[in-house]
Amino acid sequence: SYYTPRRVVDYMVDESLAAALAKRAASAEGDAEFWRERLRYLLDYADSAADGGGLFTPEERRTVVRAIAELRILDPAVGSGAFPMGVLHKLTLALRRLDPDNRHWEEYQRDRALGQAGAAFKVDDEAARNRELQEISRTFQTYRDSDFGRKLYLIQNGIFGVDLQPVACQIAKLRFFISLVVEQRANAAAADNYGIRPLPNLETRFVAADTLLGLQADGDAGLALAKGVIDPLESHLRHVREGYFNARTRQQKLRLRAKDDELRAALAGALKDVGFPHDAAAAVADWDPYHQNASAAWFDPEWMFGVADGFDVVIGNPPYVRGEKISSKDKDRLRAAYGDFFRGTADLYTYFFHRGVELLRPGGLLCFIVSNKFMRANYGEPLRTFLTRDASPRLLLDLGRTGTFDATVRPCIVLADRDKRDLFRAATVRGAAGATTVDPAGYLDSNGFAMRVKDLADAGWSLAQPEWQRIRAKIESAGQPMGDYVKVNGGIKYGIKTGLNDAFVIDSATRDRLITADEKSADLIRPWLRGKDVRRWRASPGRKYAITIPSGVNTAWPWSSAPNEASAFALFKETYPAISAHLTPFAKRLRSRQDQGQYFWELRPCAYYRAFDGPKIIYSDIGQEMRAILDRAGYVTANSCYIVPGDDAYLLGLLNSRLLDFYFRLAIPCLDDPFDGGDMEFRAVPMERTPIALATNHIKQRLAALAEQIQAAKQADPAANVSALQRRIDQAVYSLYGLTPQDVTTVESAPRR
Repeated sequence: SYYTPRRVVDYMVDESLAAALAKRAASAEGDAEFWRERLRYLLDYADSAADGGGLFTPEERRTVVRAIAELRILDPAVGSGAFPMGVLHKLTLALRRLDPDNRHWEEYQRDRALGQAGAAFKVDDEAARNRELQEISRTFQTYRDSDFGRKLYLIQNGIFGVDLQPVACQIAKLRFFISLVVEQRANAAAADNYGIRPLPNLETRFVAADTLLGLQADGDAGLALAKGVIDPLESHLRHVREGYFNARTRQQKLRLRAKDDELRAALAGALKDVGFPHDAAAAVADWDPYHQNASAAWFDPEWMFGVADGFDVVIGNPPYVRGEKISSKDKDRLRAAYGDFFRGTADLYTYFFHRGVELLRPGGLLCFIVSNKFMRANYGEPLRTFLTRDASPRLLLDLGRTGTFDATVRPCIVLADRDKRDLFRAATVRGAAGATTVDPAGYLDSNGFAMRVKDLADAGWSLAQPEWQRIRAKIESAGQPMGDYVKVNGGIKYGIKTGLNDAFVIDSATRDRLITADEKSADLIRPWLRGKDVRRWRASPGRKYAITIPSGVNTAWPWSSAPNEASAFALFKETYPAISAHLTPFAKRLRSRQDQGQYFWELRPCAYYRAFDGPKIIYSDIGQEMRAILDRAGYVTANSCYIVPGDDAYLLGLLNSRLLDFYFRLAIPCLDDPFDGGDMEFRAVPMERTPIALATNHIKQRLAALAEQIQAAKQADPAANVSALQRRIDQAVYSLYGLTPQDVTTVESAPRR
């Protein structure tokens, strides 16, 4: 569990409520932006005005009060109740400013009670209406200028929470109880409990349930309650639960609980009669909202809250549970519920987005704070697609390495809805590692920018300001994809997967010993590079070597045609006695490999072993920058490297240029923000899309010569100052891709940590 800082909660609540109210209540003036500013004012503690002042006309005040009364807000992973409590405080503040004497608020509560009673189960209409109206009158007579009535009816009608853990719901309810207690006033002259009103019952406002799983209902029957026999039962049940909210005595509560049991049983039977699946009908009958320690394996807002048309706001901090921590049983349930959206490696919070959007009413908004990994990780692709196809982002704030939660969680705030749009507001917090929190609103005001939805690629999201995206588009239009450029030499290939480095990767002492014992061993021993051994412009080998015995599928060995392994091993031992002696102790482990050749001492089949013999570019698969070299020494590489066969110093110069470094930070999938110390993953597929500028032979030769000079200098002396040569390469590359001086300034001012 992660506690969300108050500043972040307030910001998310403000943005969500202001947007929701703007949709619910229109401005009389028609200036949408100024209207949203005025609504934000209502929710801002920093504004000290006691009421709406001159910002709202009397009719606008009435309109916004009614809009507040009609809001339905859900936290689908309520935890300790921070977000619902934030909503309660902000809406109470708005009501206090708009309606200081509660006249409009009381008027709406009376209208609501009359309408609700009129639609309820007919037997109790008259009595229920009278009791509710009397209760409303007493509340506002006692607390005319107080927040008690504001809070009470906000809680009763507009704020809901769900959590899988019953204890979380109990804590959330306790916070709401305390919030109401502090608004009450003791009256020593009052005969009944010093005038202190009994607290409401919140069992049907905060429920323990699995938000991610709905009732498994098939066919048109589903959750449709339009059947004549079901409608009155469901309406009566809702009426009973509303009565329970205000029940004051134990006798009242017991009577209403018994009625609830009776109605649920009747509903279960009626549902089965109209085709509702037996298991789902039983779930409805068995769910007891008054059982304090039980948690339902499903969630449905209509059955549990009486909310049939969705929520205006779904807000919260969903749980972070890595894919490997989710049980196989739960994964099976998620797979069944979410179909193609399901990913076995996905963090649990991804499903809350899908479910949250499902729970929205038309025009509703979702606001979550989650790990930013979904923006770049492979498991996040379905969510990235969902948020640009089935929903639309309104705001994305990547909080990066701030200490909002802990050192391992990089959070982001996402505000989205189903309205289709071309632009949204975005920002990434950079250079704030270790900061407890940032001011989201202030940071967005200073650093936010409008971003196009179409620039959010399914393969990975990079929140980049328009000028960065414009330069990226210019780069992509100036060349051919690297995959096409290197196709003639076989394309981009990954390094060798030995399956057991303990056996095949050796140090220099072991190499010397094997060659001394049998000089033919040198034929199979090659210098070895890992990803971390590849630096920018130079190799820094860790004095490691690899025993390379390609599979018999790729190489005709003396033992390749042997009738069985025993005779093959005898031939192997005869041909390479020292190496066979070295590998024999590993035989059992080698045989258990997935990556192996025809025999246990061979490497896996690979069609491009010979590519390691010739010149090639080698680059590391993961890093904070592209690290590439041109190898002519015959290195073989681990699978933490990629190779590009061919003697192409021009390509080397491009890959190590400042411009393509900028491009990679925008286009390559990343483990974290690449402009703030995050690692990029230079896998084959995104690298194949890298645009390689077309150039004349003269320009190619000139740039290749510069690249050769830099690599030679850095290989001879890692500390060599090659900045002047690097600058010449960078200027040439800027020109190749058609950058203007302003573009160059933008590229070179971009952060690189």
